[in-house]
Amino acid sequence: MSERPPWAHFQQRLESAGFRPSRRLGQNFLLDENMLQAIARDARIVRGETLLEVGPGLGFLTRHLLESGAELVCVEIDARLLEIARSWIHGPPEPRWVHGDVLAGKHTLAPAVAQALPSDAGWQLVSNLPYSIAAPLLSVLADLEHAPRGMTVLVQREVAERIVARPASSDWGLISIALQTDYGVELVRHVPPQLFWPRPEVESSVLRLSRKPEPLDPVRRRALLGLAARLFQRRRQTLGRVLGELWGREPALARLADLGWQPSRRAEELDLGEILELSRGQLPGGG
Repeated sequence: MSERPPWAHFQQRLESAGFRPSRRLGQNFLLDENMLQAIARDARIVRGETLLEVGPGLGFLTRHLLESGAELVCVEIDARLLEIARSWIHGPPEPRWVHGDVLAGKHTLAPAVAQALPSDAGWQLVSNLPYSIAAPLLSVLADLEHAPRGMTVLVQREVAERIVARPASSDWGLISIALQTDYGVELVRHVPPQLFWPRPEVESSVLRLSRKPEPLDPVRRRALLGLAARLFQRRRQTLGRVLGELWGREPALARLADLGWQPSRRAEELDLGEILELSRGQLPGGG
């Protein structure tokens, strides 16, 4: 594997390409070698498995991921960065570079990326994610028929804390539920702004998600998330009121009585198991 050139080399290349970091694209490069190595270790990579890296930038994390013996699919939206990364990242194995946006829409993976991922073997996401796409991308990947077995990502600290949030906290919400349904979540460490160029205005965190041995089947997952989305639009209103408008007052009160819950409870107080139990009433036969 090629050694990383000095930072001055990259600065010269970026200046020659007329590059200015884009806040919209979340272009903040993690420069600290110890932290890059730690992220690669956090992922618990199995030699030979496929890794998806979104936003490789200049390839600093890419180099460490290749050293693990993984096969990489690297998706970069900025052609200038992609050219620089490809100029010094050499295998074997050689990454599969994909130029473009990882998402075709807010809820859809880009076809070129989907085609590059294995459909019959375990794979992982390991990335310093652009802040703006972190939550949508994690949700899209968790919803795939062949979802990743793990996701180790560097994201904005606020997003990480929402994902690992617990019931009755102000951060507990739809993204917490969507990811905790099928993944164990762990906030591994915080990363200070001074380790990046340019320095972001917010703190970042490394987040590790591990696929549960028995994830929900798709039908139950859709019912759970559909109900959770409606409940958390009005998270501070009582269940009696919200469910009454969704299902009708009498069926809603009857369902709450069956569960032994007071109609005065609020959605933000419900834990994952309780929301799952409540959603059973939406499935055929209540199953």
